Amino acid sequence: MSSMAAMPTSHEFETLDLSTVWLRAFLEVARQGSFTVAARGLGWTQSAVSRQISSLEAALGGAPLFDRLPRGVRLTEAGRVLVPYAETVAEALRGAGRELTALRELAGGRLRFGAFATADAALVPQALAAFRARHPKVRVAREEGFTPRLLDRLTAGHLDLAVVSTTGRPPLESYDLHHLLDESLYVAVPAGHPLADGRPVRLGRFADADWISGSARPEGTLLDAALREGFRPRVAHVVAEWTAKQGYVAAGLGVTLVPALAAASVRPDVALVPVLDEGAPARAVYAATVRGQSPAPAAEAFVGALREAAGRLPS
Repeated sequence: MSSMAAMPTSHEFETLDLSTVWLRAFLEVARQGSFTVAARGLGWTQSAVSRQISSLEAALGGAPLFDRLPRGVRLTEAGRVLVPYAETVAEALRGAGRELTALRELAGGRLRFGAFATADAALVPQALAAFRARHPKVRVAREEGFTPRLLDRLTAGHLDLAVVSTTGRPPLESYDLHHLLDESLYVAVPAGHPLADGRPVRLGRFADADWISGSARPEGTLLDAALREGFRPRVAHVVAEWTAKQGYVAAGLGVTLVPALAAASVRPDVALVPVLDEGAPARAVYAATVRGQSPAPAAEAFVGALREAAGRLPS
């Protein structure tokens, strides 16, 4: 038949830009068998429905999709072929709409974030507990690392948000920074150390001490504070894990720097000496997102939870 000859080829179908309005009108007419009843259901005029069907027929090569009868309409062979495809498109769009609504309302979606180790001591767990209580259907993936690596992961699109610090002065110009807190530093010493009387001291008092650090070089670590004080600390033991560092300190093998975020988890045979560091800024902690990119709704909500948790931490 001539109507079938006018149908486009499979290649031509790939280039069609079919309006969802056309498909909606087509499916309603197919269900109702009437332009008039379909128009009533859609809340349109009959002429508007007729125009949408005519536009769809023209886009498909001119093949009529309905036979116009004295009473109502009936699908042509071309129309019957189109129905399942139109239903698939309509359901896909409804599914997309449901997922987008879930993302917007935090009833679904995901949150991928990273944090440096001491932020995991109190700040991140408190924020994550509050976030999960409010948004239990959001899938959460978390990783731990140093600030430079977390920023690389954030830039590469593997994270939605990173909890980072200014230790080592990482390049932060490419990120939107949401300030969470400023933290002071402590020197961890064995219990009973002469300076463990609670009074703040300058870091220079420990210039001759053996130090325990996660790196043999102080640059880019908490021991940058020692360089600002004018001395290069002697790193006697390189120990990565915070719990292991405490063991070395308790055994009298050296001292180590402890940020305020980790202070509450210090073991009883280790004492903390507050660092008097008036000439340098406190270490700032931020939630970072990539500048110029729209953050996911879950990331925005988690920033709020982090700020609330930071406000509850002891100063």
